Amino acid sequence: MRNDKIATFIRENRKAAGLTQEEFAVRSGLGLRFVRELEQGKETVRLDKVNQALAMFGMEAVPGRKVRRLETEEE
Repeated sequence: MRNDKIATFIRENRKAAGLTQEEFAVRSGLGLRFVRELEQGKETVRLDKVNQALAMFGMEAVPGRKVRRLETEEE
């Protein structure tokens, strides 16, 4: 599964802040390539960098129990 929720959150909040991907990368101290991959929902991203991006909006990713989807939800 891709990181769609985080990707959507970052993209929507970045746009709401009026920032381009490049501006967001500079302000957050992240690389432009990482920001692009994060917003595309890349499966393998470093959690420390994800939290660096989320910190721009006062958020962080924390470990939690994975919720199992019902078969009807997956279809």
